[in-house]
Amino acid sequence: MTEIILKGHKVAKGKAQGEALVSKSPISFLGGVNSDTGIIVEQGHELEGMSVADKILIFPIGKGSTGGSYKIYELACNNKAPRAIINLRADPVVAVGAIMGSIPMMDKPEQDPFEIIKTGDFVEVDADQGIVRARSKSS
Repeated sequence: MTEIILKGHKVAKGKAQGEALVSKSPISFLGGVNSDTGIIVEQGHELEGMSVADKILIFPIGKGSTGGSYKIYELACNNKAPRAIINLRADPVVAVGAIMGSIPMMDKPEQDPFEIIKTGDFVEVDADQGIVRARSKSS
């Protein structure tokens, strides 16, 4: 089994591991994710119908209103939040939500995570050290 290591920038402290959920599309947490269930409800989104709960959520950047920060916090309060978040570039809405919800978060990976990590892969995030380890489910 091949392990891939990515280095990046810590946005919100912490460590987590779990199954990756990967989207090449931005995610809006206000109106795009049901905070009671963790299911992506945005019509036409590539992850529509899938749950972010307990996943290592990888997407390029957040989109939408500042109310999204509270929705991420609400996901955490409802035990439906991702275990960790990895973005290409953190936006303030997602960063504040991750910090409020105690969700480890990283951005600015040294390599394109969409080329390396696929939905279902096992991922370990150590935001404190700025390290992501990924093992392909197909390895």
